[in-house]
Formats: sequence, C-alpha cells, structure tokens
Amino acid sequence: QVQLVESGGGLVQAGGSLRLSCAASGRTFSMGWFRQAPGKEREFVSFITTSTGITYYADSVKGRFTIARDNAKNTVYLQMSSLIPEDTAVYYCAAQSSFRNRVGVNPDYWGQGTQVTVSS
Repeated sequence: QVQLVESGGGLVQAGGSLRLSCAASGRTFSMGWFRQAPGKEREFVSFITTSTGITYYADSVKGRFTIARDNAKNTVYLQMSSLIPEDTAVYYCAAQSSFRNRVGVNPDYWGQGTQVTVSS
C-alpha cells in the first residue's frame, strides 16, 4: 500500500504561482493530480510516468502548469503559473501502481487533497 502526502496549496491572486508537491511512500508507475471545484466533478489535471518522465496535461492547464518528478525522493511536483480563478479547487494527488490502465485512468492511490484558491 502506497501512501501519498501532498502539500503546497494556498491562496494566491490571479496571475500568481503555486507549486504542489506529492511524496509517495513506495514505487509507482505514474503520479499526478486531479482537482475538484465546488459543484463540479473531479477532473484530470496532469500526470507523469515516474520511470520515463512522459507528461500529460489537461487542455485547460497546458502551457500554464508543469509537472516534474524527483525519483530519488519519490516525489512529483506541479508548478502552477498564470493562475486564474477557474483553477480554484481541491487538488488531489494520485498514483497508479502499474500500466494496466492508460496514464491517469483509475488511480490506485489518492492523497488527502490540498486547497488551491485563486482570487480575482
């Protein structure tokens, strides 16, 4: 069982930046984030394969968010820039244990979530 601990959320003004971190207690195939805004379904944000570093982004964040990994620390980072109020959500770190699904589909592990609030 892999535990995910995430941090880095907070309150920022539109146009600002935040960096989220997620540390895994064990090996993973891929890691990344989903987010859920009030009244909306949880949506895919970004994922990275931990072995090869292949990245995936939702169209809504492409060009503004960057995901990276530090395999020595079993940690993934999401650098969020040019934030807009629509980015406001609880961001949940997630991980897959194997490649049985497409990257980011049906994660096996979830973090506790961290709140990101972007003010206008």
